Amino acid sequence: MKLSLAIVALALAVPTATYAQDSTAVSTGEYPNTFSSGSANVSPFTNQSKRFNDWSVSVGAGVPLMQSADLTSIKNGNGKNLIGYSAYVSIDKAISHAFGLKLQYDRGETRQGFFNTKDAAPDAKAVAGRTQYDAISILGDINFSNLLRRVDNHSPYRWALHGYAGVGTLAYKAFQKDARGQKLMTEIKPFSLGSLFMQAGTGLKYKVNRRIDIEGRLMYVITGDDEFDGGGRAYSAVNQRSEQTSDNFFNATLGLTLKLGKHESHVMWHDPLQEIYYKLDVLANKNQDIEVCKKGDADNDGVCDDWDRQLDTPAGARVDGAGVALDTDLDGVIDLYDKCVTVPGPVENNGCPTTTTGPVIETETKLEGIEFDLNSDRILPSNTPILNNAVNYINSSTGSYNVIGATDTRGTDAYNQKLSQRRANNVKSYLIKNGVQSGKINAVGKGEKDLKYPECEPATKCPEWKNRANRRVYFEAK
Repeated sequence: MKLSLAIVALALAVPTATYAQDSTAVSTGEYPNTFSSGSANVSPFTNQSKRFNDWSVSVGAGVPLMQSADLTSIKNGNGKNLIGYSAYVSIDKAISHAFGLKLQYDRGETRQGFFNTKDAAPDAKAVAGRTQYDAISILGDINFSNLLRRVDNHSPYRWALHGYAGVGTLAYKAFQKDARGQKLMTEIKPFSLGSLFMQAGTGLKYKVNRRIDIEGRLMYVITGDDEFDGGGRAYSAVNQRSEQTSDNFFNATLGLTLKLGKHESHVMWHDPLQEIYYKLDVLANKNQDIEVCKKGDADNDGVCDDWDRQLDTPAGARVDGAGVALDTDLDGVIDLYDKCVTVPGPVENNGCPTTTTGPVIETETKLEGIEFDLNSDRILPSNTPILNNAVNYINSSTGSYNVIGATDTRGTDAYNQKLSQRRANNVKSYLIKNGVQSGKINAVGKGEKDLKYPECEPATKCPEWKNRANRRVYFEAK
């Protein structure tokens, strides 16, 4: 029976893991256009394109309590609860934001019966047992907090409910003690058909920081063996439940998880509704054609001709919701051709002023695309060419500049202020490492008080690409 249950468990786990892998997509870091709202950034999943850590190591310790057996740890008739000890270590692999696998080793000792085996038998009829066990198992890990998430909570979350189930091999030595002394009753070796066991349970995790999680876990272990407690069918003197076929116990533990990898966050802590890449990739893989514009899009600017006010937008120009090419400084030169996007200037000078009192740095031109993942201050590889251009510009300039970090509106004001400062500090450090004099730049964090798209308050009012654009770093001349 245990073997058939193991096959069923694996049969359920394999398609879950396969789907999770196939539905994973990542961003290339390129800025989406108005129509795509992020879909232009979808690419097949590869190990090199991962944006999240997915490996971790867990350790923990606790107490096992024999619950279903001839000799139990709780309610054993003498008013005492006999507490054993347990410990575990596991290597964890996250397949997706909601599913993972664990290779786990458990070691412990259960204590059961009418008295502690370290003590003398109180009378001739009293019987006690203890069982030393070792176990190796494969567990499926379901992150219910992500699996059941239906709305974006717009802020970092630190608590997560997990469910575990799996099978493995169990080795143990069961001892029995009475008034005549202690003796070894049963010994089972690992990796045999009779040593298979199952365990399932739940865990509540708390995210301390990007590297450490704390978890309280309660597991129920089904040994599949009526002699695990030191009693059972073979010993008529201790066979209080003749119909019993498995000695089972609870195992309550408290543990730590160390998340491994170079990325800022772990995929199990990533809210899948904060971005739409997963759903878009599923649609792309199914080759589903979606009719968007009935009358077409003549200038291919992402705005349907039905409501496009400028049907001949130049290729590559960013447009507003009405299909009109953007002209940020309203100087008559659209941003595509404007060399000074936020400083008005004549057409014959490419939109830049003809006279200046000092060097002009156009922040959105020089640092366009210096954006960050949610809750992250890591500089993306796609941004380094732009930062290298900024290095050359600043080194050739006689002025000094503020490196300004900003966030979107998710999270608290205090959290966003610290996050924006870390982003600015990281960019400043990069520039200094690549040759910029530290006295020429100053890092400033503005939190969510300097939105590129002010209408994104709250974040739910905007598509994800606008929120991503708010998570940025840019330059400002002092």
